[in-house]
Amino acid sequence: MHKIITGLALLALLFSCGEAADNGIEPAGLLVYNAKIWTGLDCAGVERPAGEDYCATAMLVDKQGQIMYVGQDTTSWSGHLQEETRRVDAGGQFLMPGFIEGHAHFSGLGSSLRNLNFLRSKNWDEIVQMVANRANELPAGAWVTGRGWHQEKWDEPHDHSVGGYPVHDELSRLTEENPVILRHASGHSLYANAKAMELANVTRETVDPRGGRIVRDESGDPIGVFEERAMDLITDAYQDFVQKMAPEERKEEWLAGIREAEAECLRKGITSFQDAGSKYREIEWYKELDEADSLDLKLWVMLRHRINEMDNNMEGLPHYGDRFTCAAIKSELDGALGAYGAWLIEPYFDNPGFRGQNTTLVETVDSIAQLAMENDMQLCVHAIGDKANRETLSLMAKYVKPEDDRRWRIEHSQHLDPADIPRFAELGVIASMQGIHCTSDALFAETRLGTERAREGAYPWRSLLDAGAVVTNGTDAPVEDVDPIESFYANVTRKRADGKAVFFPEQSMTREEALHSYTGACAYAAFQEDRLGTLEAGKDADFVLLTKNLLSCPEDDIMDTEILATYVDGVAAFRAR
Repeated sequence: MHKIITGLALLALLFSCGEAADNGIEPAGLLVYNAKIWTGLDCAGVERPAGEDYCATAMLVDKQGQIMYVGQDTTSWSGHLQEETRRVDAGGQFLMPGFIEGHAHFSGLGSSLRNLNFLRSKNWDEIVQMVANRANELPAGAWVTGRGWHQEKWDEPHDHSVGGYPVHDELSRLTEENPVILRHASGHSLYANAKAMELANVTRETVDPRGGRIVRDESGDPIGVFEERAMDLITDAYQDFVQKMAPEERKEEWLAGIREAEAECLRKGITSFQDAGSKYREIEWYKELDEADSLDLKLWVMLRHRINEMDNNMEGLPHYGDRFTCAAIKSELDGALGAYGAWLIEPYFDNPGFRGQNTTLVETVDSIAQLAMENDMQLCVHAIGDKANRETLSLMAKYVKPEDDRRWRIEHSQHLDPADIPRFAELGVIASMQGIHCTSDALFAETRLGTERAREGAYPWRSLLDAGAVVTNGTDAPVEDVDPIESFYANVTRKRADGKAVFFPEQSMTREEALHSYTGACAYAAFQEDRLGTLEAGKDADFVLLTKNLLSCPEDDIMDTEILATYVDGVAAFRAR
């Protein structure tokens, strides 16, 4: 009987039109029906379809792109329909709020899509050949750029290496006329060939900068790998090359990357993106795009500069636009685990005596915290190791209390001392984490940390949630693929998609917790929960239609989930077919 009534109500709804405007009733721009809708809200008190795990089947959106109603098919909506109201039959598929990428690098993603990408490369020889092929396409002197290599994930070690890093000799031989800069997947180390080191004036006499390391062979010669702050030696030389480009050419190249990043995100169901660090110039360009109504998704950005560049240079910030917001400042205390850059309380299990890199002085980050306070902006601090997280929590405790509701964030929060886990909720600090990092790093994290430290404090989502912390989700793209499905799979299974490892599954999230971490929690972490993160009346109609019900499909089917359509403000920004 319920299905019969619903069907009759739907027919009445679909064929009612034309009277809304004449009767002073707000006209609808879009009706989506025959869907299995996860709204992101508690369904308590709402009658669910018998035996189902969702509590809504239809949604009505106004002409400005805001949600009017979400619920069961009902004739009470019919007065809002007009002939031009778009009607979308969801075909019984799963519909949910659009994914919010909680921590990634937007222009970096665009660049990675346009330059060499090594995320899927299986070994060093494959990478060298890709670089050589690109160099042959470029004029002498032009830089070859790429990103995504990770020595811990190759299928075979190289026979001429130092500490797992191949020496640059073969790379340099094949690219004699072109400087090469290849960033590690984490962004915390890079490869340079001989030409790039020559331009950067790097020799065996070059001293390691504070917070960084030039990797050397037994005789003291650089092998081509630069970790953490030592990367500046090469990136400064690369920026000299970039600065010689015409300003219009630089902007056009940046914009081409932005368009690639937008398209990639929308294809993968992402309607909002939290960018983990942009420069003033990029922020001005984003403002221009927003003012021209030329951003295809929502963009929330952290300002990222050295303290001396930001001090007395905060005019116009924070900025709140239609689709572009800059209301946070980014800093960091350490590097990445894979490159031994995570700052640890106790030494690395596989590198006795070494505790990682404190890449920025705590005092400097303290000054940036004061700047954030003075300008009413969120503070976001990159901290991966347990020592870096402890220092960040202690620093934030000087300035914030839960009742202040500042929602300061620790970006990554990957490896924690169990004693520090309750402090996130106590201080109201957001644990801005990335599910995919857990399973991506599973091949080496236990080796770096040792079994007990890995079990108790590595990617401890369950412990943080149980302690009352807000945990968000993302991919850190282009460090990882921006695909939220694989990150969601990691959250609920702690398994690598290739089946090579399972990482302490007792720290898994439930399906609903994982979806919340990718929607409502991210909206909350950016003070945008009044607009984004759930499907309810008055919020932006940002939603995605998928082929699988992520709440209940078999675990083995999660990775087969496809995005059918992505809607931003009630308009289809992507359709699979």
